[in-house]
Amino acid sequence: MYPSATLSKRARTAVIATAAIAGLALVPTSAALAAPAGAGCDNRTNNTYEKLLECVRVDGVLEHQQALQDIADANGGNRAAGTTGYTESVDYVVDTLEAAGWNVELDGFDFTYVPPPTLQQLAPTPATYESAVFTGTGYGDITGNVVPVDIVLAPPRDPVTSGCEDSDFVGFPAGSIALIQRGTCEFGVKAVNAQEAGAAAVIMFNQGNTELRSGLLTGTLFGVNQTPLSIPVVGASFADGAKLAQAGSTAHVVVSSPESRPQVNVIAELPGKNDGNVVMAGAHLDSVQAGPGINDNGSGSSALLEIAQQMSKLQPENTLRFAWWGAEESGLLGSRAYVADQVAAGTLDDVALYLNFDMVASPNYIFMVYDGDESGWDAPEGVPIPEGSTQIEDLFESYYTWAGVPYDDAQFSGRSDYQAFIQNGVPAGGLFTGAEVVKTPAQAEIWGGTAGAQYDPCYHLVCDTIDNLALDALDVNSDAIATAVLTYAYSTESVNGVVGAKVPGNFVLPAPGTPEGTVNLPGGGGLAPDHGHEHDELD
Repeated sequence: MYPSATLSKRARTAVIATAAIAGLALVPTSAALAAPAGAGCDNRTNNTYEKLLECVRVDGVLEHQQALQDIADANGGNRAAGTTGYTESVDYVVDTLEAAGWNVELDGFDFTYVPPPTLQQLAPTPATYESAVFTGTGYGDITGNVVPVDIVLAPPRDPVTSGCEDSDFVGFPAGSIALIQRGTCEFGVKAVNAQEAGAAAVIMFNQGNTELRSGLLTGTLFGVNQTPLSIPVVGASFADGAKLAQAGSTAHVVVSSPESRPQVNVIAELPGKNDGNVVMAGAHLDSVQAGPGINDNGSGSSALLEIAQQMSKLQPENTLRFAWWGAEESGLLGSRAYVADQVAAGTLDDVALYLNFDMVASPNYIFMVYDGDESGWDAPEGVPIPEGSTQIEDLFESYYTWAGVPYDDAQFSGRSDYQAFIQNGVPAGGLFTGAEVVKTPAQAEIWGGTAGAQYDPCYHLVCDTIDNLALDALDVNSDAIATAVLTYAYSTESVNGVVGAKVPGNFVLPAPGTPEGTVNLPGGGGLAPDHGHEHDELD
């Protein structure tokens, strides 16, 4: 279990002061979880910022996250696309939304399910290791001797050229399993060289030269190589690779053929007076196969569910459309399919903007906003930033400024479900609390937590459970999401020029403050540079 990070002294003071002024609680306490006075949240229309933020509560979000945890526990420990865990997650979201009065549809798309691979060491010491398949792998059930190929186990393990040259395979015994280490050249080059040398399978293990290059390795075999392999290729961590490198090692590798298992997105709508100006917000509902995904992305999914319940009696100016995406972890497949269908139907132009919430409660968090104005990060080459995205960033920054919470920029990278929207000209924005990038000492001074540890030490691992959450970050970000959704439910004029109406009440958000300026360091705004849903960093 990883305990929740605490706010720095400066942040705590600001949050408490703001809560006292506004009559709101932004950090979970017994008072924050108490029911509101008067008619109560279940019986009123939350049409002002004050009402909505009073009713969007961390205990409500946690109720949904516990439900997702229970689903994972009953279905092999995960909620990955193509599994019963995902199907039951969909059922839970649908039942919750329909009970709240939203119009709900299931949006189907094609999906190819790749079963988890098997990686077992048979000798000298039997063991079963966590593994993952590589995109472009072949399939098969292979048992054989493990033959290390030019690996480097002693520090500093940099550089490593394992498997990069034909000469690495001189004398390689055909029919054996090649054990290859990450480093220097593309994964596909290494695997093709092994296949051509007569290997029956490949185990690719991590380099082990840094913390970020020590865990379970996976990736794509495409790049210079454009042809799928005919032999199975699986990944391993550095530690497990070192065990497999022992003299006399034998192993059992299984990569089963993929299966067609069509999946669904959950799309929920609250009709507005203007049905041609749609405000979309989304979060992916699926987890990785390795774990239950309660931060990634039970946090964004559950926050949206709580907000949907608390906004269900609203009669918005603009139509609200919430999405819980499927197969994000398999390559943003659900959102890509949805946007493609909207483009084909000529209805994507109705979407005024898209808000994305993927990991908003990382246990060693920093608060980050997608950097639409590129003040902290340049967007990667080829990633568009549609007009209006900067204004979305400004709104989130205004909320954090009002709440007295320090914030920073997350790279506008397109590495989550907003990718297809921005590629088709839809303004987008969102929040993020970090994944596998390591927190710096300067960031720990500002936000608290542990310098030198990942923002989410359980990112894509079995330990991403209900205990892997920062409740203070979850509470603050749930309110930030609610603030943005309510703002755009009434008017998107600042984003696309469509005039709406003022949110009732006299609540005014301040102008945005200034990001803390701790980013634009190695890493991708909380994602490592080689992070990608298609795992397209090649070496």
